[in-house]
Amino acid sequence: MEKLSVCTRSREEMIDVTPLLRKAVAEHGWEDGVLVVFCPHTTCGLTVNEGFDPDVAGDITRFFHTRIPQDDHFRHSEGNADAHIKASLFGSSLQLIVEEGSMCLGTWQAVWLFEGDGPRSRQLWLKWLKA
Repeated sequence: MEKLSVCTRSREEMIDVTPLLRKAVAEHGWEDGVLVVFCPHTTCGLTVNEGFDPDVAGDITRFFHTRIPQDDHFRHSEGNADAHIKASLFGSSLQLIVEEGSMCLGTWQAVWLFEGDGPRSRQLWLKWLKA
């Protein structure tokens, strides 16, 4: 299993991790198969969405921030219940098709890590499934 580190800078943000994943695919020589990306944290998650217009990531972050505010009288004592809820909605893993050494994403797609309780140092765990 390969592990990648991602340092977040804000409490809530979306980080385009597509370049990190492409680099890992190239460095390992992964040609045809499935790349499983897993986020082993309970307050951040993964998604595939538009990567061309950076306003999309900002809009998504603001949407979740306003719909699930940090101080909403949650019972969880650490003060980050909102981040747990948001991470659950994003999900903790993705499966990405790799063909001829390239991740198969749509024209405008990117892979995003959503941070809900940063800033922190996060990890992504990668597992290669050969076709």
